[in-house]
Amino acid sequence: MGQKRFVGATNQPLHNFTDKILSITITLALYCPSKAKDLNAPQQPPGYIQLINAIGERLERMALVKPELSAEQLMKRAQQKTGLKTWGDDAFRPGLDQLIAALNTQAQLSQVGRITAYYNLLDHLCVRLRLNNYRATRPEVAAQTIVRPLFILGLPRTGTTILHELIAQDPSFRSPASWEVARPLPPPTAHTYNSDKRIATVSRLLRVLEKLTPGFQAIHALGAQLPQECVYMLASSFISEQFAYMYNVPDYRNWALEQDMTSAYAWHARFLQHLQVDTARERWVLKTPAHLAHLDYLLAQYPDAAIIWTHRRPLEAIASFSSLACTLRRGFSASADPVMTGACEFEYFSRVAHRGVTTRRTLDNGQFIDVSFEAICADPLSVVSAIYDRLGMPLTHEAQLSMREYLRRRPRNLYGEHQYSAQTFGLDAAQEQQLYSGYLSEYGAYLEGEAD
Repeated sequence: MGQKRFVGATNQPLHNFTDKILSITITLALYCPSKAKDLNAPQQPPGYIQLINAIGERLERMALVKPELSAEQLMKRAQQKTGLKTWGDDAFRPGLDQLIAALNTQAQLSQVGRITAYYNLLDHLCVRLRLNNYRATRPEVAAQTIVRPLFILGLPRTGTTILHELIAQDPSFRSPASWEVARPLPPPTAHTYNSDKRIATVSRLLRVLEKLTPGFQAIHALGAQLPQECVYMLASSFISEQFAYMYNVPDYRNWALEQDMTSAYAWHARFLQHLQVDTARERWVLKTPAHLAHLDYLLAQYPDAAIIWTHRRPLEAIASFSSLACTLRRGFSASADPVMTGACEFEYFSRVAHRGVTTRRTLDNGQFIDVSFEAICADPLSVVSAIYDRLGMPLTHEAQLSMREYLRRRPRNLYGEHQYSAQTFGLDAAQEQQLYSGYLSEYGAYLEGEAD
């Protein structure tokens, strides 16, 4: 008596309830307008989201929590949904357990957030089952080689995305598109790559995310055919920054930062093998800021990789990322405090930067190319040209035309200007010097000219 009744993945009535709520949310999100005025100011979610969250609060007061976030029940539900049983090794399980614990105790999930997290985890578990099954039935996947991949990394909000998107326009490179990473079965084929029916499906899901998180599109562009970050592929290993972007889960994030990433990067390579089996090109171009914390594991998996490290004043970069995190998490959480977010992100990424600086000293510096954010903003095509020179690769006329056309079609403020300030998130230059002194000392030459 008095205990909350959790109805989990084995209870069909809950599935029906959750599916109906999710369907209503998607329908309303797709057809109801939502706009964000000040991305830094606390905002009320759209009215339909408030209504669904209010229903969830009422159910909780009635001692009902729907749906339950439970590793065992989610795994069982994924097996039921796919008809598959093989997880491969169990290296993913500690991350799943840590993540679910943080979601249940720290994330302050709203009703929409709880439903989103449930389906988010279920989806990644299903992807894991399906990739393992497909790999077992098609030997060509395991025979794929990943040759000289190009990784773009750095602190978040330092220009990694635009470099990734531009280099992805070169036909000699292969980048993972959002649609194929989200829906990788079967592997994409070259002749239907730009017309696959999954593009429309993922586009619809991304429109829902945009409506649940008003203003996010102005900070980070969404698109089914845009290049996707590696964190999404790592998500089905369950050691990934992807979850920390969406939810406030500091315990999980701190745990993940200290883990042996060997199995996670092995899973990353398996994912790439799967994606390229029917659409191979000369080499991959990949990106995520999260790689900065794991350079040793990254290069252990891909010893012939080249790495572009983008540099920006941490004060500006983390203020921008804090704005992104608050905007995204407000769609799923009952609370997203800007000052608390800024403090947590500033401290966390200082550890990431320190680890990147320290680890790089033990590696072959010839594999790294350093680029300043200021240079990217001033003339991105010149930066790309210099990168190609360093790589010893020709930048063809065809590739240059494609990059110029991309910039014309997708200018920087296509979805509105991203306005933010360090002060909004409680950040200042004194803290920056204290937390990032090693990074600033090592790479200050790439930060000259940036605003103080």
